[in-house]
Amino acid sequence: MGTRKIALITGSARGLGKRTALTLAASGCDIGLNYRTSGDEAERLKEEIERMHGVRCSAVQADMTVPGDPERLVTETANRLGPIDILVNNAGPFIRERRLFADYTPEEVRYLLSGNLGSVIELDALVLPGMRQRGWGRILHFGFGRAAEAPAWVHRAVYAAAKVGLVSFTKSLAVEEAKNGITVNMICPGDIKGDNKERLIREAELLRDEESPRGRPGSGEDVARVIAFLCQAESDFITGNILDVSGGLDPIRSLSGGMQSRAD
Repeated sequence: MGTRKIALITGSARGLGKRTALTLAASGCDIGLNYRTSGDEAERLKEEIERMHGVRCSAVQADMTVPGDPERLVTETANRLGPIDILVNNAGPFIRERRLFADYTPEEVRYLLSGNLGSVIELDALVLPGMRQRGWGRILHFGFGRAAEAPAWVHRAVYAAAKVGLVSFTKSLAVEEAKNGITVNMICPGDIKGDNKERLIREAELLRDEESPRGRPGSGEDVARVIAFLCQAESDFITGNILDVSGGLDPIRSLSGGMQSRAD
């Protein structure tokens, strides 16, 4: 990746964020970890990254739904590691209970919109000035399968609305910042569940998933390796894209039964 870059990954103590942090560390990035409540896991991961990959790593507690926390996260990470070159907006709250929109409280609506759209836009705004100054940056957003089509997702109306709004923002920001050497893309994982979020591809290949056209479950590495590719200097011509990483599965059909949060 050339000159060592500094990557901040929100919600990176566990799950897809953890696998992304390990993958970017292996590519030579210094890593800014973020956690909401999983402090012990974040510290263990920090030690693992430093020991295995010889890069610098920090871990900062911040909740993307709490006003002021996104700014504090960026400031503390930059103070410890330096200006942020890569921002992976992995964190996003999700209410697992299936409910009609009419059954959500106003507080829950604000929580989902803030954590999945508002705080992402805020974080992007916080890192953009430095990226513009250096003429280089990579911003990654997370969506859900087929988000670019703005499909109906019954019982997930608020979450889906936030992510579909983020699709438009991803495309708009990508066009605005292309001339500044900054790319903006969205990754849309398929139905990657539980421990599979941290697994390597070679581990997932030992498992069977009859619902997946590929025949195996998705893994965290399936997602992380796409992110690592988009973060390469030579990937500067790929921007404004919404990429499904689903193994050919229709994620809405699969995920309608429930999906775990990536908030930590």
